[in-house]
Amino acid sequence: MTTKKHTVRVTILNEEYAIRTATPPEHARAVAEHLDQAVRQVLSSGTVVESSRAVVLAALQITSELFAARSALADVTQSMNGLADHIRPLLPPSKRQIETRA
Repeated sequence: MTTKKHTVRVTILNEEYAIRTATPPEHARAVAEHLDQAVRQVLSSGTVVESSRAVVLAALQITSELFAARSALADVTQSMNGLADHIRPLLPPSKRQIETRA
């Protein structure tokens, strides 16, 4: 199965890029806008002048946010699994099977 690719034009730090992606164009634009805002925030701090350094620092910040979100998701998943293990014995026998989702 092939996924349809879109070419989306985005602007980051007043530079235009053509991005080819399988995600919806709105998603690609939102991602680029998030990166642009993060880089501009780093630049506005006044501690970094070079845009290449600002991009790296913004990427590190966004990656840190991603890792924190993944950790929070793992915690919630673990809590939900624990709750399911606690509740399962209270269910009627026909409902106690664990359903797997694709």
